[in-house]
Amino acid sequence: MARRKQSVPTEAELQRRWVARHLEPGYLKDLEGQRLRIIFAGWPNRERGPDFRGAILKPVATGYEAVLPSPIRTGVTNFFGNIDDLFIGVNNLLQGKVPEAFSDLGRVAINTTIGLLGVLDVASEAGLEKHDEDFGQTFGRWGVGNGAYVVIPFFGPRNVRDTVGLVLDVAADPVANHEPARVRDAALVLRVVNDRANLLPADKVVEEAALDKYSYMRDAYLQRRRNQIHDGNPPREVEANAEQEDRPLLAEAVSEPAAEAAAAQSAPAVLVARTGPAESKQ
Repeated sequence: MARRKQSVPTEAELQRRWVARHLEPGYLKDLEGQRLRIIFAGWPNRERGPDFRGAILKPVATGYEAVLPSPIRTGVTNFFGNIDDLFIGVNNLLQGKVPEAFSDLGRVAINTTIGLLGVLDVASEAGLEKHDEDFGQTFGRWGVGNGAYVVIPFFGPRNVRDTVGLVLDVAADPVANHEPARVRDAALVLRVVNDRANLLPADKVVEEAALDKYSYMRDAYLQRRRNQIHDGNPPREVEANAEQEDRPLLAEAVSEPAAEAAAAQSAPAVLVARTGPAESKQ
């Protein structure tokens, strides 16, 4: 009798088994939460290759931080921040915040001239506050909803609204559209590595504070974006609605272990009740 050959599980099947073994069904409320956790964790596979964020970018950023002195890294951050201020001002103007928009354009004028193309942040010392705006926040101020929560490889956590805003941010980015290509690519790599190096202290906080990194980063991202859209003062109605939406999920997560425990406790009593009469007849 011929032996039956065992089929080799595919990469998708291995991922499905890992999800079923490690994740709690019903706990995730975002779009394809199980798959997003795999992307967030940087699942290495044959199709996508190694985890770029953890295996490549983080060590490069760590070496970058170790080699370059802090003043140089600060100058790099200021240089790219000066470029960002131009489009921050545009977004403030689109949001109807005219004084903030003029302040941002004033920052660009001062730092580009006196600050040596933005390497020195003279505008902050002069009292012009630096803002943080993008097209995703502009859409939020216009009333566009969040949409589903997603995790985009390389770019990280987003929602649908911010993903559309990201497309516009990249399209309007002077660094990403600079010519010649050799200078553009070098500038993009420098900016990515420098930004990742600035986030290294946050990695330690997440490692120490979060048992579930995916949930921690998701909740932190959504809360941060809500605060940014409302300039640090989000309406209370949004918070109340968020709590009401979370309560059924929490109740469901708590009720499942409780039901299992009740079933486990009731099982011996049922067995005794069924076997009792048989034993008395003997």
